[in-house]
Amino acid sequence: MDETKVGEMLSSQGKFDWLQSIRKEFKKYHKSTDKEEDDAATILQDKRHTLISTKLFLDAIHFDLTYFPLKHLGYKIVSITISDILAMNGIPTHLMIHLGVSNRFSLAAVEEIMFGVKYCCQQYKLDLIQLDVEPSCQGLVASVTAYGEVEASKKVLRDGAKENDLICVSGDLAAAYAGLLLLEREKKVFQVNPQSQPDFAGYDYLLERQLKPEPRFNIIKSLKESDIQPSAMTHVTHGLAAAAIHICRASQVGCRIFEEKLPIDILTFQTLKELNIVPTTIALNGGDDNEILFTISQSDYEKISGIKEISVIGYIKDKNSGCNLITNDEKQIPLTAQEFSPFSTTD
Repeated sequence: MDETKVGEMLSSQGKFDWLQSIRKEFKKYHKSTDKEEDDAATILQDKRHTLISTKLFLDAIHFDLTYFPLKHLGYKIVSITISDILAMNGIPTHLMIHLGVSNRFSLAAVEEIMFGVKYCCQQYKLDLIQLDVEPSCQGLVASVTAYGEVEASKKVLRDGAKENDLICVSGDLAAAYAGLLLLEREKKVFQVNPQSQPDFAGYDYLLERQLKPEPRFNIIKSLKESDIQPSAMTHVTHGLAAAAIHICRASQVGCRIFEEKLPIDILTFQTLKELNIVPTTIALNGGDDNEILFTISQSDYEKISGIKEISVIGYIKDKNSGCNLITNDEKQIPLTAQEFSPFSTTD
């Protein structure tokens, strides 16, 4: 038996590779089970496929209740989970919520979380089909399962990218992480002086991207209306670099992404500069963007150029070319995914 500590193994091998090695040990017993390595799992049906995504959110790991309003937390855990369905070109339809709550939370606190859940369900027409609350010794734990559906012919996986396909991303990058940095900064000020008031004037956009991210229903709708069928697609949640590498590994290809093409909002750019942080670094590895990365045929370029909130940031190369960033000074740098691991700190 391998006695290597989980933290040591994950920090050296990487969470995604480790999970893939575990999955390979499990045999499939049902023909209806499709690839489980994508953003959402799939159950095959005749003309429509059921998509399923489950995420676990842990107090002090995925959120900090020092500054995270409970209603916003309820909204965010739904938004993040259903975005995995959208990232396979599907439409979310149903939701299950399981909460583990410690004694320090009141009934009113749980109701506040569920207010945020309900609001997100109302916004995007989701049916809550199961809710359960259990006692917990670990603060607050939330398990969220989203169900959705997609036409069999329209489903998009990570493994369809082809050489010369264009790489596109929705929205803008790094804003959520910039918002997190601002919240952490004000938290430290508060810890030194509990009488202080947070200074967030002018930063509303960054805070909203962190505390209340929106799922990209509009992108899926725009692609359909423009008659664009992506060749590969994935959810950007651990940084752009990780998302690009996911697609390239699954598709057995390489890529070139251009730094000058990365969509970074001016407020995000200025804020990160003020914090002495390189914006490109955060766009690639910051996480929590809740955007969609996808590839399309070059023949669809004219169609995609007419859609707001989509940027063409690079193109697919052959596998031997690797995954690279072309910097503003025309240097080629290999993309590396700074995979988040809650186990990486020492005990």
